[in-house]
Amino acid sequence: MAKGTNPRAVRIAGLIKRVIAQSLEYTLHDPRLAGVTITDVRVTNDMQLARVFWTQLGEAGKEQGQRKRAAQALAQSRGRLRSLVGQKAGLRLTPVLEFKYDEVPGEATEIEDILAVALKRDRDLAAQREGAQYAGDADPYKHDDEPEVADSEEADGTTADADLAAFAEPAQFDTATEPEENEAQ
Repeated sequence: MAKGTNPRAVRIAGLIKRVIAQSLEYTLHDPRLAGVTITDVRVTNDMQLARVFWTQLGEAGKEQGQRKRAAQALAQSRGRLRSLVGQKAGLRLTPVLEFKYDEVPGEATEIEDILAVALKRDRDLAAQREGAQYAGDADPYKHDDEPEVADSEEADGTTADADLAAFAEPAQFDTATEPEENEAQ
């Protein structure tokens, strides 16, 4: 239940959960309800409606059919369960029971599968990294303890100014003629 709800509604929800779970196990003898688990109950603040969330552990490949039959059994036994809740709780007004299948366990299984695949990929990448070498230097950054090379002097002893002088010769441009594009206008 979310914070800020009626504390009495929270207590009634816990009571309804226990009564329905015990009734499914001991009172109702419907084989369609085998493996049904009540996961949560939420009661509205005005105590008029109780949403009962349930899930079922079914046989592999038959989950959909078993879920439909269990939903039918819960719908048929709704009145009986409501009267059992009213007897055990001693409430003046017993909430109407609404059964909803809880999708969270199935989604949790899917998330666990996704996480298992991601973990396998991480392990594969870690195994590849063990034998890997750097494409350049292992540490490409300058450190304070290394001597700095002056801007005008290269590491091989030549000067950068001599290299730039070869490229800095003035270019011979003819500015008297205009480009051919302007003539077309």
